[in-house]
Amino acid sequence: MKGLRALGLGREIALLAVILFMVEFVRGATIVSFIPIYGKDVLHISLAIIGTAITAHYLTDTILKIGIGYLLDRLSSRLIINIGLLISLIGVSLFYFGENPWVFVLAAALYGVGISPIWLVCLTKVNEEQRAAQMGFLYMIWLVGMGSGPVVLNVILDLSPRSAFLLILILSALAWGLSFFISGGVHTGAPASPVPFKEQWVALRERISAMKPLLPGMVLQTLGASMLVPILPTFASETLSLSSSQYSVLLLIGGGCTVLGLVPLGKWSDHKGRKPFLVIGFSIFAITLASLSLTPSIPLAYALAVILGISYAAVLPAWNALLALYVPPKQKGLGWSLLSTVEGIGVLIGPVLGGVIASYFAASTVVWVSASLFAVIAIIYILFPSRWFAER
Repeated sequence: MKGLRALGLGREIALLAVILFMVEFVRGATIVSFIPIYGKDVLHISLAIIGTAITAHYLTDTILKIGIGYLLDRLSSRLIINIGLLISLIGVSLFYFGENPWVFVLAAALYGVGISPIWLVCLTKVNEEQRAAQMGFLYMIWLVGMGSGPVVLNVILDLSPRSAFLLILILSALAWGLSFFISGGVHTGAPASPVPFKEQWVALRERISAMKPLLPGMVLQTLGASMLVPILPTFASETLSLSSSQYSVLLLIGGGCTVLGLVPLGKWSDHKGRKPFLVIGFSIFAITLASLSLTPSIPLAYALAVILGISYAAVLPAWNALLALYVPPKQKGLGWSLLSTVEGIGVLIGPVLGGVIASYFAASTVVWVSASLFAVIAIIYILFPSRWFAER
């Protein structure tokens, strides 16, 4: 509790963090494990339909962020989250009838609709004076939830597929139940009377125009990371010669270092500024990622995973704090949703691009391309004047 108080986290954001953990646990378990494994082995759904379901999930989650952000500036956070998580629960429930391929796709799409609001609300509730540190904490919750969900569900799926379905159903219902305890009212920073959408859009357009130099980085960052998703297992086995257990250890080391580094590096970023963390973090990430393609020994691969995790932990809070400078104070919901949608473009393109490059060349080629994109981002931020990273 002392740690939470030191971060300035009140009851509201602590409750949101608990709900966020449950939502991301179920998301990770569903997207990485449940849909591919349960769909193929239990429901006997084709791989084409499984891929369509995953795409439908991310597509609805990305596209609807703008509309949800607009509503957050006009309605209470509790109402938006409550309705969203109810839709999410309905989506999970529909997997029970997933023998019908299009019901299976609809279930994944509805789940994408339902989970959109929670992260946006977290972004609007963060204290501006401690944004990097508090976002480090929320990113830690997000990563632990996303990472532990597939691990736990894989074990349960091997024992009882029905129990795996019940787990994600129960957790989805519990998250929805907890949403009733979120305080009512429109989030802090929203206007006393709703601003017409046309006026909001003009203000946002001015902010977007002001941050044009940052837009390439927003897309390239998520593009470079998401390119790696479909090829990582192949890269680990073919280039790094890792067994399945060794690959799991590699992921745990990298993810664990990221989780442990988010809060302290977020606090440091609050005090020292954003530009050094973004430039150094992206530079080290690019160099280390490229080094993995040089067929390192297993101990060296583990050491590189530590460096990757720490550099990623340096980037995430500072990047979020930088974006916060360009969100209109009275339009946080719509502003954050628009920025999240722009970042989501990279997530939608990256996996497809990574798969195509790997098919024509090799998995290691995708890693080199991804590393090059992160190097480009670092160079762009080196060239940016410091005023772009200062309070506006």
